[in-house]
Amino acid sequence: MNLIDRAGIKRYHELHVQEHGEGTVRALGWRHSEDQLARFAMLAQIGDMNDHSVLDIGCGHGDLRGYLGNLYPRLSYAGIDQIDSFLEIATNRYGHLPETKFYLGDCYTAELPQADYVLVCGSLNYHSGETDFIYKMISKLFNTCQVALGFNLLSKVDAPGGILVTYDPDAILQHCSTLTDKVVFQDDYFEGDFMVWMYR
Repeated sequence: MNLIDRAGIKRYHELHVQEHGEGTVRALGWRHSEDQLARFAMLAQIGDMNDHSVLDIGCGHGDLRGYLGNLYPRLSYAGIDQIDSFLEIATNRYGHLPETKFYLGDCYTAELPQADYVLVCGSLNYHSGETDFIYKMISKLFNTCQVALGFNLLSKVDAPGGILVTYDPDAILQHCSTLTDKVVFQDDYFEGDFMVWMYR
């Protein structure tokens, strides 16, 4: 993902903040809190994260930390995001929790720390001018996990041709199967969205 792509993502969220206010789910691009929670609920089922490390890619306001903490109180969490204003909110909301850290960084180009579980909620849905971006990112993120990678992608958008892009689930699964034969696919939890879990 190049500089122009990253600037487009930042501008997309700046406009949403201006329209809907800081700290809201709309600022992150979700239409309703229920949209976000539906994805969280699916990601949380990837495995028992107690006594494991979790890396949240594109963590936004860090709300996945709060959600997972209620289910797995002994997890160790790290969130990374490229928008500093989001991380400020995340730190204020969840930075006091044990085993919790937030990092400012570009998850698309930065070298990422190893973690047992790597989770991605919405951060792979942006347009990229880079050829095969999604396949390169899936491979990179799977190489970062020690136990499993979980991510969601869009199969339908309201405004095709915009910053949010869709993917063919069959093509995604075909790529995932070249990395591991332990792949789980779910698409019955939210219309236009699908979830993939990849295990070591």
